[in-house]
Amino acid sequence: MAEMFNDVVLPSAKAERYAALAQEIASVLEGEPNLTARMATVASMMAASFDHFFWTGFYVVDPDKHEELVVGPYQGTLGCLRIAFGQGVCGSAARRRQTHVVDDVNAFPGHISCDSRSASEIVVPVFDAKGRLIAVFDVDSEAPAAFDGVDVEWLEQILQDSFAG
Repeated sequence: MAEMFNDVVLPSAKAERYAALAQEIASVLEGEPNLTARMATVASMMAASFDHFFWTGFYVVDPDKHEELVVGPYQGTLGCLRIAFGQGVCGSAARRRQTHVVDDVNAFPGHISCDSRSASEIVVPVFDAKGRLIAVFDVDSEAPAAFDGVDVEWLEQILQDSFAG
């Protein structure tokens, strides 16, 4: 099934692209119980679907460290290994348990620069079926203000379907 994704021509309109991608991700993940495999698949398929996605991946809640994220499956350049809740965009999204859209990462107080080419970012909290925070999904772009309400709506939906559904 994954090979089929490589041949899929996704629509150019963003919302339609997300809708098609959501169906493809759901199809690929069907029946897969392993969390790491699910995260790796989502990160890979997202990275392959949008040219302006510079870095896509998960920071997973570390069960052995109080309020700390550890890098999980991702696509892109080297990621930060650990991020405390409340630190940077990812840590802030984890602490507040809400999606953060940052048009200019350099203007975000306490931004953690894992790669200086990142200009804008969206971070979406990921919850399991019981509503527990298990990770955040981070997407960086080299373009300023690369993310909007369409990204928020679809990323939240895809992540809910993939991990809480």
